[in-house]
Amino acid sequence: MSPVDRSEDPEPSERFPAGLLFVPVRSGPAGCTARFFRTPLGGRTAVGFTSAAKLTATLGTDQASIRLSEPALRALAAPLGVTTLTIDPQLSAASADRTAATARERENSWRRWHPQHVGALRVTGAAAVVACLNLLIG
Repeated sequence: MSPVDRSEDPEPSERFPAGLLFVPVRSGPAGCTARFFRTPLGGRTAVGFTSAAKLTATLGTDQASIRLSEPALRALAAPLGVTTLTIDPQLSAASADRTAATARERENSWRRWHPQHVGALRVTGAAAVVACLNLLIG
């Protein structure tokens, strides 16, 4: 009988402690809050990194983090219904650039005012004035 080589197993049967993890956080009104992410299938997952370099490579230099152990991160996520923990994810989607979206919205705001809509407001306003005058004149 040959010995079982666990290093080739894609999903080890026993979980091993990951040690202290770098957990991405965001600042909020009550202090730091752990960030939770989505898996490719849409499920929620807590994320931890084994080194600051891996966190920076995946999420960028502006991402704040705290150090938590794996059991502490699981305990933090459990009340929120997050049961999956992803350690050292390789890929992440780029964050939305809110300032560029706001600038585009301002530039395109004139498109929301269609000439027919402005005309409809003018006609509606005129009808209201005429109705008021009819009430006053009798």
